[in-house]
Amino acid sequence: MTKLNRELVFLRTFATATVSCLILISLYAFKTNENKRFATIDVERINIIEKDGTVKMVITNVEQFPTLGDSINHTVYHERKKRSGLLFFNEDGKECGGFIYDGAKNETGHSAGLSLTYDQYDGDQVMQLLTTDSKRGDKRVVSSLLAFNDRAENETQEGTNTLLRELKNIKDPETRRKKYQDYKDQKLLGSTTRILLGKTGSENNGLFLFDDNGNPRAQFSIDKDNTVKLVAYDEQGNITSSWPE
Repeated sequence: MTKLNRELVFLRTFATATVSCLILISLYAFKTNENKRFATIDVERINIIEKDGTVKMVITNVEQFPTLGDSINHTVYHERKKRSGLLFFNEDGKECGGFIYDGAKNETGHSAGLSLTYDQYDGDQVMQLLTTDSKRGDKRVVSSLLAFNDRAENETQEGTNTLLRELKNIKDPETRRKKYQDYKDQKLLGSTTRILLGKTGSENNGLFLFDDNGNPRAQFSIDKDNTVKLVAYDEQGNITSSWPE
């Protein structure tokens, strides 16, 4: 019995020492300050976070793109098309811009696009770098623009989602339009393009200016026939002056 007891004590001591060594090794491995280096990493989504857990950036494929019902930083998302790309978040955890892209062949030709946006605080995009490329049969339309927009002064991301859900449930188009206009007048919804720089779908390359109602007021452009134009418009869209005449 004495020999058996000594063997049991030895085994217990050995097991305890082994477990302790493994714990110490594991703790050291996790506490090391050395950066890990990988040649290739295959992932579907990466969340860049602060120490407190606040998500600051999301790098994602199409399937993992946040949409209806998903939550990031306690914000529940509305329905939107899934695309691969990046999403940016500010110190308050609110989405503040992103980079998305897609492109594929379809039954008529192809459709592709790329968008880099920067958002108004707690709102939607005020600056956008956008390119679209679509082909239907023999007709190909390419547009590449830098756009600057005014957003509703009192909009919030949560408020916009709530109002859009309400408008979506209104079946009558005229009632929906009036309700939207009411919210726009209250500066709760709405976007107005003010500046476009680049190539439009009509193959005009230039600078295009709009008033605070979104009406075109001036353009300096070169059209597809290489004709240079400098044009000013009134609020009704009538030409008030132009060069050449």
